Amino acid sequence: MATVEAHITGTIWTIEVQVGDTVEEGDTVAILESMKMEMPVEAEEAGTVVEILCETGQPVTEGQPLVRLA
Repeated sequence: MATVEAHITGTIWTIEVQVGDTVEEGDTVAILESMKMEMPVEAEEAGTVVEILCETGQPVTEGQPLVRLA
């Protein structure tokens, strides 16, 4: 199991994946808004989305898990 984490503190702008989606390394799984800038959060490895741990509009901190991959 792998976890995709927030790389900055911000707010979840959009979630780009759904449970069951297959992602490749470098695919965007979510977009964070921080200081009026949109920052993509990318998968660091390939896998299948098994759990989404955040929701649109939710504030998150750096290092917080956002998506779990199998």
